Amino acid sequence: MMKSKICFLLFGIFANVCTAYNILVIMGHPGNSHLRVFVPFFKELGERGHHLTVISYAAIKGKNIRAVQLAEGLKEVMPLNEITGARSEKYFGAHLLYSFSKSYEEGLKSRAFQDFLKENNSYDVVLAEMFNSNAFYGLAKRFDAPLVGLSSCAMLPWHAQWFGSSDNPSYIPVLFMDYPVRMSFAERVENTVMLLMNKWWWYSLMETPGKILSQKYIGEETPDLYTTSLFLVNSHHTLHGARPLTPSIVEVGGIHIEKAKKLPENLERWIEESGDGVIYFSLGSMIKSNTLAEETRKIFANVFSRLPQRVLWKWENDSMPEKPKNVMVQKWLPQRDVLCHPNVKAFIGHGGLLGTTEAIHCGVPLIIMPQFGDQHLNAKAVESQGVGVILQLHDTNEEKLSNAINKVLSPEISRQTKALSERFKDRPQSPIDTAIYWVEHVTRHKGGYHMRSAAIDLPFYQYFLFDVVAFLAVLILTFVYIVYLSLKFFLSFRPKTNVKQKSS
Repeated sequence: MMKSKICFLLFGIFANVCTAYNILVIMGHPGNSHLRVFVPFFKELGERGHHLTVISYAAIKGKNIRAVQLAEGLKEVMPLNEITGARSEKYFGAHLLYSFSKSYEEGLKSRAFQDFLKENNSYDVVLAEMFNSNAFYGLAKRFDAPLVGLSSCAMLPWHAQWFGSSDNPSYIPVLFMDYPVRMSFAERVENTVMLLMNKWWWYSLMETPGKILSQKYIGEETPDLYTTSLFLVNSHHTLHGARPLTPSIVEVGGIHIEKAKKLPENLERWIEESGDGVIYFSLGSMIKSNTLAEETRKIFANVFSRLPQRVLWKWENDSMPEKPKNVMVQKWLPQRDVLCHPNVKAFIGHGGLLGTTEAIHCGVPLIIMPQFGDQHLNAKAVESQGVGVILQLHDTNEEKLSNAINKVLSPEISRQTKALSERFKDRPQSPIDTAIYWVEHVTRHKGGYHMRSAAIDLPFYQYFLFDVVAFLAVLILTFVYIVYLSLKFFLSFRPKTNVKQKSS
């Protein structure tokens, strides 16, 4: 019996070693928030015996993880006085991504990256964030390894086509816009124009310059993105709506959400001692609450001061002038742990996907004040699901803020939020387990090209059946013409009737 146990243990150890892969991870965008989405995933890969080399602007630590830290990362601060709330800002969402991508050259020419290129490495698979450039993707060709895409947000306008998936603008909203799944005629017109414009923006401003940078600093052209083996997307149909996905696109929404930890004692006591519950207010990492206009800050402070609930406010300064007694301010808060505390009744935020999915996971209703990027889409999804309301920050007042708070605290929205939370979490595997399974799957099967849609190889006219329509149209017209000629021919044999003419 002891021998069999030892043999079983040894088999398990060697089986783990045999299935361990060398994985290269490329997080080319300098924003740390993008890296944070996937850090739990990377750490779990390392815990399971895989060996990771993570190229990013912020070093991460973990078992079997080697960090290659690039140049200093992007300072993720978006001053609120630069955001007007005008609709035209949504039209230039892709241009904002382009402005971020211009910093990629600093990372490519950094000493850490160039020293990495001189090493004699080999990798079984390459994981790369597919965001706003392909400048680092030449590494997949250099190491002759399958490429797996990662997305920290819902699918961008240029993603679906690479995997043969539908991006039909009649019912799939463009990420930068604020449409529900069911759009009006005018919204479908605008959505179609935005889809075409954003695809052009990607190709001309991000894809082509990225190819040039890859060739210059890596010495390899970027691979054809239509050959990407797998795409892991930080979204879930329970929130953003159902859309057709090919097998190579896998939703892993909430992949960053880890097991809840105990709150610091003073914070937990303060939350639990509030008889009417707590409202949590945070504008995330890129937008700082302390950049609110003084008039706007006073609106929030005045409304909060009249609430029976306590308010926990992420405020980046050491103090707040005229802070209401029922408000606690802190520069940093363990957001996921706060949101999952049963006494937290609502979340006021900007609609970033991390905070939004954390609130959905924890069953907390939302007031969303979207500012840029995917925040408008996330806000509309929350509103459409009936689990929150949208509040436009640039024209808010005390009445609008009070009404929004009263609405999200209603029993109906609370019930719908709990139901959405249950749907969001009801999956056969956790997001991390799902992601790990599919990465291992495509690596085991040398790129998993059996998951590749045949639609990718079809030219434009075949994909939209223009050739079939033209053929059928010619066939029908030919048939009609033959019928016409036949009738004309047979009618020509019809006997002429003689008509007597009356003599004058």
